[in-house]
Amino acid sequence: MAAPRPNKPAKPAAKSGRSRAAGKSTGSARPWTQAEIREAFSRFRNANPEPRGELEHLNPYTLLVAVVLSAQATDAGVNKATRALFAVADTPSKMLALGEEALRDYIKTIGLYRTKAKNVIALSEKLIAEFGGEVPRTRAELESLPGAGRKTANVVLNMAFGESTLAVDTHVFRVGNRTGLAPGKTPLEVELGLERVIPAEFMLHAHHWLILHGRYTCLARKPRCEVCLINDLCRWPEKTV
Repeated sequence: MAAPRPNKPAKPAAKSGRSRAAGKSTGSARPWTQAEIREAFSRFRNANPEPRGELEHLNPYTLLVAVVLSAQATDAGVNKATRALFAVADTPSKMLALGEEALRDYIKTIGLYRTKAKNVIALSEKLIAEFGGEVPRTRAELESLPGAGRKTANVVLNMAFGESTLAVDTHVFRVGNRTGLAPGKTPLEVELGLERVIPAEFMLHAHHWLILHGRYTCLARKPRCEVCLINDLCRWPEKTV
């Protein structure tokens, strides 16, 4: 019988050419200090003291409708459709008078428009039946409306009623994780993380600053690190500055 061959030593694991996938959480990176967080939001405020959401609306109801329509769609695409829609239906009663079929014609350029039309009609009915035709002012009541979730509720509370809420969309989720400001596996984790660390004086406009930062600077595929206001504070290991 042939003598057994000696075991070969295991090969060392190959090193990855990239430290992390772009846009993912910085993981165990050093947490931001309160001084750094204050500095970052001071820069956002100095650059854009009164940020505004980009969804066009006329009142709390049309804002609610616009946010519901914006799911998996761009603000620009929603605005293009709602300019004509809101000229004829800017209240729940007018929307019901318009009807689902006509509503579909106004919003047919928006993704999932059939489902969204059903939700807009259903939420309009509920607003009239349960809230006197007015948009409610609590998160729980807003989330009870067809087509509205936590993000929708937070946007309406912030933009219509001046509440210091944080709506976490794909842009905010990316910025929170990539920069290390508020890492989280879910939008809720990122939202709660941001609420814990952002100073109260910045909370009213925080979600707009973060959305705009993610939309125009901290892009998903090719972040514009060279023009980023907070590139010296960002914890992302692959930043290009």
